[in-house]
Amino acid sequence: MELKLKAERREGTGKGVARKLRASGRVPAVLYGQGVVPVAVSVDARELFHALHTAGGANVLVDLVLDGKELLTLPREVQRDHIKGRYVHVDFLAIRRDEKVKVDVPVRVVGASPGVKAGGLLEHHLWELHVECLPKDVPDGIEADASSLEIGDGLRVGDIPAPSGVTILTNPEETVVTVATPQILKVEAELEEVLPEGEEAVEGAPEVVEAPPEPAEEGGEG
Repeated sequence: MELKLKAERREGTGKGVARKLRASGRVPAVLYGQGVVPVAVSVDARELFHALHTAGGANVLVDLVLDGKELLTLPREVQRDHIKGRYVHVDFLAIRRDEKVKVDVPVRVVGASPGVKAGGLLEHHLWELHVECLPKDVPDGIEADASSLEIGDGLRVGDIPAPSGVTILTNPEETVVTVATPQILKVEAELEEVLPEGEEAVEGAPEVVEAPPEPAEEGGEG
């Protein structure tokens, strides 16, 4: 996904200048990259919010318009004040359409796992994959299909097919998702190991067997 965003040069640096920019509805930013002299700029806060809330997220391609010229960029080092819910700074990395870039993309688990239906717990271990591709091929996310996972099974990075034009750089042996055995099944398995074969755990209190009454004494003193 590609969007257009207008940038303006900003004069001065420091917290005071940045604070005034944010108060006026703009976000301080820096444009840099191969063949580009780093320059301090600012962008409209609302436009930046909309740009970073598309399906592409932080990997959205932005045509940054500065001094009437367009530069293809990727947002990087996005800083946000989560308490006030606003962006406080962002870097724009200038890129070329014919040169590959390295980015992190989210992993999305899809498919209904039969192990989960049987009571297993789906555990998501890796949330992003590091990939390399041309800017036009940057995916919104990569799917990890869990539809064949039984209890105790898992998916590694190497089990996930890469989208066309994309090379996954993350270690292929890293675990992405597993279906763990629920605690109740672990307890049952432990009980089966402890009890002798054919013997079952007894429920409730043990049975009490009463002793037979003693025989009465015959006769007496004469």
